[in-house]
Formats: sequence, C-alpha cells, structure tokens
Amino acid sequence: MEEFDTIIIGSGVAGLATAICLARAGQKVLVLEQHYVPGGWSHSFTLNGQRFSPGVHYVGLIDENQSTNELYRGLGIANDMVFFRMNKKGYEHGIIGEETFSFPAGIDNLTKVLVDRFPKEEKNIIEYLTLVQRVNRELQLIPKLKGFWQNITVPFRTKHFGKFSLFPLKRVIGWHIKDPLLKAVLNVQCGDHGLSPKRACFPVHCSVMNHYFDGGFYPMGGGGGIVKAMTNGVKKFGGEVRVKQNVEKIIVENNKAIGIQLEGGKTIYAKNIVSNADPSITYLKLIGENHLSKGLIKKLQKTKYSVTSLILFLTLDMDVTQFGIDSGNIWMMKDENDDANFEDLMNNDITEGELFPAVFISCTTIKDPVSFNGRYHNFEVVTYVNYDNLKDFNGLDDYHNAEYTAFKEKVVKKLMNNIEKIIPGAKQNIVQAELGTPKTNEFYINSTKGNVYGTEKTLNQVGPFSYKNKSEIDNLFLCGASTLSHGVGGATHSGLAAAAKILGCTSEDLIIEDANQKLRIYDAEDQATWPDWVHVKRSDKKRTFKEVKIN
Repeated sequence: MEEFDTIIIGSGVAGLATAICLARAGQKVLVLEQHYVPGGWSHSFTLNGQRFSPGVHYVGLIDENQSTNELYRGLGIANDMVFFRMNKKGYEHGIIGEETFSFPAGIDNLTKVLVDRFPKEEKNIIEYLTLVQRVNRELQLIPKLKGFWQNITVPFRTKHFGKFSLFPLKRVIGWHIKDPLLKAVLNVQCGDHGLSPKRACFPVHCSVMNHYFDGGFYPMGGGGGIVKAMTNGVKKFGGEVRVKQNVEKIIVENNKAIGIQLEGGKTIYAKNIVSNADPSITYLKLIGENHLSKGLIKKLQKTKYSVTSLILFLTLDMDVTQFGIDSGNIWMMKDENDDANFEDLMNNDITEGELFPAVFISCTTIKDPVSFNGRYHNFEVVTYVNYDNLKDFNGLDDYHNAEYTAFKEKVVKKLMNNIEKIIPGAKQNIVQAELGTPKTNEFYINSTKGNVYGTEKTLNQVGPFSYKNKSEIDNLFLCGASTLSHGVGGATHSGLAAAAKILGCTSEDLIIEDANQKLRIYDAEDQATWPDWVHVKRSDKKRTFKEVKIN
C-alpha cells in the first residue's frame, strides 16, 4: 500500500507549483496526470516533427524584478527556463476590419502610440490607462492588507477598485472612451479571458492588460518549456510525477479526504489531496454529491464555465515574414463591434459563412527561434465557440465518425480563409493542418465542456465568489484557474496558495529568494542578443531538417 503526504490530481502549472512547494518543504508528494504528458493546458506536443503549444501563447511580467520573474526564481526553477521577448514594437497586433494597431511594450509607449492614432481622445486615453493601472494596483493590494487598522482603511486604499469593480468592461470604457475603433483596440485582449466587453469583469480585464503592459514573452520550447522546468523542480525536491494515471475517485471518509482510487481499482492514500481539476470534475465526478453540502451543490449547479475553443495547428512551407508576420500575436476581428462578433461565435452555426468574426493567430517558430528549421513556420490559430454547437458529438464515447470529420474539414477551410487575408497563398503551401476541437480539449485536458479558462470570469464568479483553495472537506484542497486566477501566472500563483494552506503559511513565504536563480531572456527577432548556444541549436535544427528531407 502506497502512502504520501500529498497527492495532487492534475499536472497543470497550478498542480506542479503546489508540488514544488510541498516537496521543497519536505513532504512526500505524488502528482498524477491522466494524459501521457504532464502540463495540462501548458503542455506541448509534436505533429510530424513540428511542435505546438495549445494553451501558452505569451507570458507577461518576465523582466528582472517583475512578478512572474520573481515567481520562477522563488520556486527555484528559473535557471531551467529561457524566454524570448516578443516584438517590442508590437507584441500584440489588433487587425480590426481594415485597420491595424500594434501594442508596443511599455505603458508610456502604448500611451504615445494610442494618442498619435487617436489625438482627439488624448485626455480620455491617459485617464483610462491610469484607471486601469490604479484598479490593478488596488486589486493586488487587497489580499496583502493585514490586521484591523489596515482592513478598516480598505475603502480609502482601494477607492478606484471599489468605484468601478461592480461594472462590466463595456460600461466603464464607455464612460471614458468615445471612439468605437479605440474601444475595440483597448478591448482586444478580452480574448485572454474569453468574454465579450458587455460581460467581462472590469477588474479582471485591468489585471490582464497590466500583465502585458511591459510586453509579451514566449518560453523556449513553448508551454512545454515551462512544464519541463517545473517537473524537474518537483523531482529535484524528491517529488514524483506519474502520467497515464486516470483518477477515478477521491476517497472520502467522515468528511475527510484520505486517498484516491485509480481506474482499475488501485488505491493510494495521503494526508492531503489537492485537485488541479476544475470544480465540477473534482466535486461531482471524483467525490459525488453524497459528500457535499447543499450550499456547495447549489453553487456547482449555478457555476458557468468559460468558452471552449477550436485550435488549428498549422504548418506552412513559405516565408511568412514577407507578409509582415512577426513574433507578435494577432487578434483578427471582423469589425469594431466586439460584442456582436462574440455573439456571432457563440450563437451561430460555426460551419456557416466564409470567415470567423474573431480569431487569434500565433506564429511560434518566430516567437521561439530555436524551433525554426529554416523552412517551415508553425501557427496556432484559435477561435472560441459555444460547446453546444457540437451537440451532435457530445456524449458519444467515440465521436470520430464521418460527420465529425466533415465538421472539422469545414472549420479548417473557414479558418484558412482568415489566414489567407494576412498570408496570401497560405492554402497552397500547407504542410499540415490539424484541428483541435472542444472534444479534443475534453479528452486531453479533462475540462468541463472543454473550457479553456476554468470558471467564466464574470463578476459573480471571481474574487470572493471564486472557489476557495481549502474545500469544505477536510484535507481536500483545490488549485487552478477556477480558484485564484487564470493564465500561466495566475494559475501558478493558485498553486502556491494551495500549498500555503496546507503548510500554514502565506504564498509570499513560498517565494524563496535565491541569488543563484536567474531567468535568461533574449529578443526573439534580434539575433545579436542570442548567446552562442542558441545559434548552435538553431543551426542543428536546420541541418537535421535538411538531412531528413534529403533522405
């Protein structure tokens, strides 16, 4: 009979962060992952030798002394990671109708570019961006306030957050900005939480914008580069990560979690269980309603999950840089009517029409220059859909039928029409085009309705209304995007929060300063910043590709 101090179900970055903290504290830790590779949404995979990352497209606050940098250093994994700085003049490109706007790194640079493009809105732009920074700063301050006197001054310390937090993004931006195109530009990053402006929680949007104000960064190796560093960190401190381990249930006795049962019947016991699965999977599938309070059951019934996605994993045999493709992400919108475009995605037949009204495009072979073989460029093309649009395939044990294949072919053709608008001739230069659907998300990630951001990030499901790290069941804890926050940074911090609950400390206590830890950061498109080993790796990749083609 195996016994551990803590078993962690799911190896997303939240679960791995929890594992690192607990193993480093001396616990005997086991991470169980149902997929054949660890990482959850942060994993990478290869198709015919080409690497793709379905869930990691950029990370913010990576520069020295910034929070994500300090997080990785504090976890003791920074030395195992390399990040490439995306285009400083445009780490994000918004193509809205016939207009294109590029987001530069640096809040002052962004302000200047916006004012130059929309001079009549200068005062409004400055006021709005200042508000975004203030609301985010106050949002970060709230959990740090300790003691009676600090808490009693919360209304004064967080007056901007208090004034605007109860309103959706559309309402707040409408109070400050008048130009429809400018609104669309400032709202383009709604895609990072999967909600239209009329439903998006304003403080959440402030947090997302602030996360990227100083630019975007991409990990070498894609999301898998982060996962590799984290799994190595778990093992370095004596923890264990096992893949292809399908947890069938969490064993609960007398309102206490005491272990898990794997598919096939094997049981493993532990003093603590941490679930990196979403709340519905955790509570309804792995535990069962008979162990839950009426209040929790009611909350679960009301819980709404975020959008799901269609992801085209595309390889092109052409020089895409001649069409202006660079390391910056691309958000392509039909027009400035964000809400209407989102409603179109959610409510209409996604196989109809020639173009998707909104897509996200990422060229990973430019973001991660080590991955480029000198000829092929890889893309991840993402759009959001309503899970119920796949109703013909939902609930089927085997959905790989003729209808599903025909559905995928229609979607791929439609997504390629979007690609053709910015890369003419792309259709004639396809090496491979494989589509991931919500059914793919369910199978590999095991997320409710294939959701990509955990619970929907509306006002009534974030902050004090989100799921807590410590559950109502003794010794059972949660981490991941449905607790503290979503995204790579947010989910990782949720893992620290879960570990802190188990260890009886604060998350800050688990970020341990180590002067020997340092992230390596280079510019994706400036070869002069690359050390010799990056050039060697890139040359090796090109040489190997040529040898394979010849043979």
